[in-house]
Amino acid sequence: MRVDGLAQIMNGQTYRPPADTGLAIIHQDHDLLVLDKPSGLLSVPGKGVELADCLEARVHAVHPDALIVHRLDRDTSGVLVMAMNASAQRHLGLQFERRHLSKTYRAIVAGRVSADDGEIDLPLIADWPNRPLQKVCHDTGKPALTRWRVLSRTDTQSRLDLAPHTGRSHQLRVHLKEIGHPILGDPLYGDAATAPRLMLHAHTLTVRHPTGGAVKSFCAQVPF
Repeated sequence: MRVDGLAQIMNGQTYRPPADTGLAIIHQDHDLLVLDKPSGLLSVPGKGVELADCLEARVHAVHPDALIVHRLDRDTSGVLVMAMNASAQRHLGLQFERRHLSKTYRAIVAGRVSADDGEIDLPLIADWPNRPLQKVCHDTGKPALTRWRVLSRTDTQSRLDLAPHTGRSHQLRVHLKEIGHPILGDPLYGDAATAPRLMLHAHTLTVRHPTGGAVKSFCAQVPF
């Protein structure tokens, strides 16, 4: 949970979370709480009082028993699921660990992507001297695969649908930078000045419900 805080220090930024206007709940039942996380808000608290405001804290003010299952980067918006009990947390955690779920993201990247679709298969590892940055390393990196397709394009930018088949830290951001099309507004791997925010959004998440195993798909409207 200290990674986001370090990212802010690296980029000379002060953490200014978006105003708390209430939770954007996509779905809620006895096992699941599915939220639309805003850009600019930490998923969990960072180290220090100044990094205490986060989605988890805002959820606990209303649902004190809700449990974290996964995270989104501070500047990434979109679908995030929490568990309403320990059994559901274990069930969902195993789905993430074993990749028994599917996720899609939307992004706007720099430049005109010429092909209509493709995949990026580049192993990733932490860039330890420059934490929290990640980097491609063919010798020691862990496998990372991203499939993508173009939704629209202009001469200067492209809108992509992204499907990560692994869940490495900063995977989409590093992969797109490596193929020469960094995500607009990315302060770590691109140029923050190219957009008012990181143009990356967790669009859909499909999981099996912890009770009964039914396939459930959730969607957060793309805000850009």
